[in-house]
Amino acid sequence: MPPEIRSQVEDEIASRGSAALHAELDPDLAATTHPNDRKRIARLTELQRAGIEPARSSERLWAQRLRHPTLLAGLVLDRDELDRRIEERVDDMVETGVEDEVRGAATAGASRTARAAIGFEELLRGDVVAMKSAQRRYARRQLTWMRKLHGVETIDRTGRSDEEVAADLIARLDRS
Repeated sequence: MPPEIRSQVEDEIASRGSAALHAELDPDLAATTHPNDRKRIARLTELQRAGIEPARSSERLWAQRLRHPTLLAGLVLDRDELDRRIEERVDDMVETGVEDEVRGAATAGASRTARAAIGFEELLRGDVVAMKSAQRRYARRQLTWMRKLHGVETIDRTGRSDEEVAADLIARLDRS
């Protein structure tokens, strides 16, 4: 994307708001995008101004013609175990210096995209509890998204080893 288009769109969203740019989108694209979805509106506006035809639907990614042969598998985990793993992962990240890394990135002028990373702002405030909460919310959104995918086969890995899950996946691949 030409940097001048990206910069212009960012400036316009900051001054006029995402709803104003939403109103200028192609009606078909606007119909599939919430007026407050700043990130998506910015991207669609950039593409439109650059003369690039944006994808009309996420269904294109999973279109039948692209799925030969494909097993769409999604791993799920008991909520308590998922929460425990998130807690451990964040604790490990903090122990290995992620807070210093985030502060260094912010000092170096991290981009809006980098600052949108899950937990970035929370760690800048030194709020590890809020980072864990943000990670749990993201995990729930991922599971919601996955449940909406047509044809996804879920594999529950609760209490199972990596080897057991891999064997289950291979068995499913052999059947498909």
